Amino acid sequence: MIEIRWHGRGGQGAKTAAQFLAEATLDTGKYIQAFPEYGPERAGAPIRTYNRISTQPIDLHCGVTNPGYVVVIDPTLLSPAVVEGLSDKGMLLVNTSESVDSVRQKTGFKEGKVATVDATKISLDTLGRPMPNMPMLGALLKIAPLVELDALYEKIKAKFLKKIGEEKTKANIAGIKRAYEEVKIE
Repeated sequence: MIEIRWHGRGGQGAKTAAQFLAEATLDTGKYIQAFPEYGPERAGAPIRTYNRISTQPIDLHCGVTNPGYVVVIDPTLLSPAVVEGLSDKGMLLVNTSESVDSVRQKTGFKEGKVATVDATKISLDTLGRPMPNMPMLGALLKIAPLVELDALYEKIKAKFLKKIGEEKTKANIAGIKRAYEEVKIE
């Protein structure tokens, strides 16, 4: 089973990104979970969202405490708390323009792999607003090939075309593609 913990702030789309990942993965025949953890006043407040992906039925119904991947959408949340439970074999993915050394210093994550991508800049360039969730999903799929990009694109088109229109749907997909190409792993 693969477990992912997302850290972001309410309104940044962490829940949406986790849900898209889960739904696209479900279509491949895997068992999935995607669920958020936040309080009633969530806009701008720190939140966690979780994914579980498995080839077997999932019997756990709790937060992810020992993730294989941690995704940090909001770099202001970087602290030792975000890597809690992440093993040295795990991967930390951060939305930042800062160096990997800076990320390691802020989190204390010394041994495992760190991946960085400036998802906020990518979303500004492609979507015209700071919504880094879809670029972070693209970067995650580069470091953890959990589902084919085309399957994700089809899921996004199916959900977004009517809701936000063709132009913004294409912009979100462009952000995913760009982050997939630009993510750096050390």
